[in-house]
Amino acid sequence: MRFLLDNPLFAVIALCEIGFWVLLGAGLVARYPLRLRRTGAVLLMATPVVDVILLVATVLDLRRGGEAGLVHGLGAVYLGFSVAFGPSVIRWADRWFAYRFADGPRPVKVPRHGPERARHEWREWGKCVLACGIGVAVLALLSFVVGSPDRTTALWSGWSAWIPKLGVVAAIWFATGPLWTLFDQDDEAVMGTRGG
Repeated sequence: MRFLLDNPLFAVIALCEIGFWVLLGAGLVARYPLRLRRTGAVLLMATPVVDVILLVATVLDLRRGGEAGLVHGLGAVYLGFSVAFGPSVIRWADRWFAYRFADGPRPVKVPRHGPERARHEWREWGKCVLACGIGVAVLALLSFVVGSPDRTTALWSGWSAWIPKLGVVAAIWFATGPLWTLFDQDDEAVMGTRGG
């Protein structure tokens, strides 16, 4: 509890994440089971407002004299991932709701192996790189808005520096995603070629 009192921005980040899922769920329930398509569309289109709220809260916290730290960096990274992955999460949930409540087609799962899987992994890694880039841009914006390098040093150096962390995330994602698909072979296809 003391952590939240010392870092109210962390609570704002958590509330924004909850707000995203509440808006998403409410929008899909309105759209499909309740058949209120316009209401559902408005609620789904409101999900980016959560990102704007977080950005404004972060800037206000810093403008009031707060020193940038781990939580401000987390907010910037959250914004990056929310912007990069939010639309695809909404499309994914929309397809499943349409299937469940509107007799839509069952969403197709990405194959476990093969070229389609590789394309999927490259696409997801591209979103990761985009998210990291947006996070770094937001960090730069925060530094510019604060106008005092002394108050934003923690974002760029030391144990709380975000660029190296984001680089590690992108590298791990690349290794476990696109790169992995180069070595991951379909067991049945391998067995078929050996047995045939």
